[in-house]
Amino acid sequence: MERLPNIHPGEILQEEFLVPLNITAYRLSKDIGIPQTRVSEIVKGNRRITADTALRLSYYFGNSPKFWLGLQDDYDLEEEITKKQQELETIKRFDKKVA
Repeated sequence: MERLPNIHPGEILQEEFLVPLNITAYRLSKDIGIPQTRVSEIVKGNRRITADTALRLSYYFGNSPKFWLGLQDDYDLEEEITKKQQELETIKRFDKKVA
């Protein structure tokens, strides 16, 4: 089965918030009090969304910080699964009947 591409939270920020609301990375950075480079790096997929950034985005857009951190966690888990799939498949599952 073909896997869908892993979508970075920065792409969601860009495509679901900034573009439809006609907000630039510069304006967002000024409005939430963080450097423009941080916003730009998130949008490019080169930087994670931290708890600090999640709080600021949630206050600004009126959603939950867990929304932003959840996007980041989902992205991170998919990246790790992709990188370590073969290694993970070598792990023998715990059998509670034996323990």
